[in-house]
Amino acid sequence: MVATFLSNFARAQRQPVDRWSVGVILLCGLILGPVLAVLVAAFGDSGGLWSHLYDTVLGRYISNTLILMAGVGVVAIGFGVSSAWVVSRYDFAGRRILEWMLLLPAAIPAYIIAYSYTEFFEYAGPLQSALRHLFDWQSPRDYWFPEIRSLGGAILVMASVLYPYIYMVTRIAFRLTPASLFEIALVHNRSQFWQVGLPLARPAIMAGLALVMMEVMSDFGTVEFFAIETITLGIFNVWLGMNNLVAAAQISIVGFGFILALLGLELYARSRQQYVSSSRNQTPLAMLVPTKAGILACWAVCVIPLLFGFFIPVGVLLGLVATNDLLADFLAIRGIVGNTLIVAAIAAVVIMVLSAFIVVTATFRAGSKTRKMALFASTGYAFPGTILAIGVLIFTGQLDRAIAAVFGAQFQGILITSIGVLFLAYIVRFQAVGYGAMISGVRRLPANMMNASRVLGQGYMDSIRRVIMPLLKSSFLAGMMLVFVDVMKELPMTLLLRPFNFDTLATYTYQFAKDEMLEMAALPALMIVLSGLVPVILMSAMLRRYR
Repeated sequence: MVATFLSNFARAQRQPVDRWSVGVILLCGLILGPVLAVLVAAFGDSGGLWSHLYDTVLGRYISNTLILMAGVGVVAIGFGVSSAWVVSRYDFAGRRILEWMLLLPAAIPAYIIAYSYTEFFEYAGPLQSALRHLFDWQSPRDYWFPEIRSLGGAILVMASVLYPYIYMVTRIAFRLTPASLFEIALVHNRSQFWQVGLPLARPAIMAGLALVMMEVMSDFGTVEFFAIETITLGIFNVWLGMNNLVAAAQISIVGFGFILALLGLELYARSRQQYVSSSRNQTPLAMLVPTKAGILACWAVCVIPLLFGFFIPVGVLLGLVATNDLLADFLAIRGIVGNTLIVAAIAAVVIMVLSAFIVVTATFRAGSKTRKMALFASTGYAFPGTILAIGVLIFTGQLDRAIAAVFGAQFQGILITSIGVLFLAYIVRFQAVGYGAMISGVRRLPANMMNASRVLGQGYMDSIRRVIMPLLKSSFLAGMMLVFVDVMKELPMTLLLRPFNFDTLATYTYQFAKDEMLEMAALPALMIVLSGLVPVILMSAMLRRYR
């Protein structure tokens, strides 16, 4: 046994070290550092605060979070699945317009809709004012109107902008379902939706639901504006309000446990089901033609989510912007617009370059363990922004101490006081977006593409530069656009990690909106919305390919 070990060790020493694989391992280790830092910090001493939180507010944090996740999930599934089924199976006037418009709410951050809905639905807002004028009501005692700043209001707000996650993947699943299965349901007089479409689309629906749950867990602006005590808001309050990083990390682990439990239940349920299509050539799926009443129902199913998720909030923002001096407002925030564009552009380029390097190297150069590590490094999106902010600060603090120990005390705090901390947080969280875009592109390439290039005399680097990357250009650009918009919309990490006297459109909007100065927040909020329309158009073009 000893001789075998020594032989294997000697053989490993003779093998050259692959610098590309080492680079991927080091880079993935850097990305995973903040995540591991949160896990390590959670085992620290909170000074008795954790037991106090457990006895007082932790139960409320957990119950509100679970109710919010369940409510948003139910409403988002209702909006997303019903609209996806209607545009996929029924042929009616306006269907082609509605099928891409249903993606528009994805361009609006939830906290912006929260601000807009408060302006629209509050007592002094246009809706209640019109109702009082119409019915001659004099005071709130004369009528009842639901309170928008409530748990139910937050559920409606978040579901209205998050349902496109479910709509997009469910629509693809419906279109990829073989037409023969729907025909069998018709022959046996069974429901095409309940017996065929919904069961086969369930994995896609649950995948979209998992993304929705992650977004609900990470939301800060909406729950803070509506004063709903969730786990994310609790992390923020314990960290900054009570100055206890360990207790905040411990609450973070509770939140991450919810995400793991959700994904684990879905993987377990999916492992017990199997579906295989044995037919090679699929006939086109015949669209159903609804009656006149059916056409109205189809329009209602599609327009209601659009009304709540796009038209009302954008209309409110446009109304607020129209009452102000547009040129003066823009000149006042032009520096902030520049900050946002520069930060988002740099983050998008850096994240996509790193993602391309990780994916291409792990696919064509590294072994299976490196590929698993690359996949694990893309799980940062499952952590809420507040959790990652904690991990980034702990991780960069440790790096700062190591740098000061090596180079001297004058370098103490060189990382944690720079904007590099914010970029590291963006990389850890949004690298999953870049990884997903690049891995989907790589999987569409022929398996022998790299080998064919090497046989023709091209080196590894030349093959990447002249063959692989040109074929991945569309995936690279699409991922870069998505990362750009995600960084523009991101609020909690930017709010917590930005340098002093540095604002983005998201933080600027938040600061005025929380002080009820929605007129000042309207223009930057509208600019964030407009910036999100480009990837929505790209997603719509992608979905049109699935015929």
